[in-house]
Amino acid sequence: MKTDLRIIKTNNTLYDALINLLKEKTFEEIKVSDICQKALVNRSTFYAHFNDKYELFMSLINSLKESLQTELKSIEETNLKDYYLKMIEVFLNHIEGKEQIYKSILINNRSSIIMDMIYDTITEDINQKVTKNDKDVPNEIFTAYYLGAIVNTGIEWFKNDKKYSKDQMIEYLDRLMV
Repeated sequence: MKTDLRIIKTNNTLYDALINLLKEKTFEEIKVSDICQKALVNRSTFYAHFNDKYELFMSLINSLKESLQTELKSIEETNLKDYYLKMIEVFLNHIEGKEQIYKSILINNRSSIIMDMIYDTITEDINQKVTKNDKDVPNEIFTAYYLGAIVNTGIEWFKNDKKYSKDQMIEYLDRLMV
């Protein structure tokens, strides 16, 4: 089923308005009227697409999740170390490519929903691709360890204004992984 381009355009306009408002205010302070004003759309148009600002926000989060899932699916490494290094590279590219969204949601609003989405998406990818590890460690512990390393390292890199290049980050992580 093909989605109408007008719907996509309106949704993207509403997403952009919400992202821009999140730079200025917390999510709780934002009203639907603020989103409509910023997006230059009528309230009736907003409500034709979303029931409320929470549904808009979750739709934005789901679009980020789908994007991250697609990017993670491109990883075809068979060696675990190479897989994790490639995963951190994909994750760094993902958050850098959507910098304004992540800055608005993650840093300015301290949203745990976005962190949950990131953790769930990366955990799902690890669980699909890593069925056995060579460390003789239960997979849930193995997954939790690398998940924490990947996500926390990526988020710290982002929060610190990308102090190190992506190549440096991957090199440092490569040194840490034994």
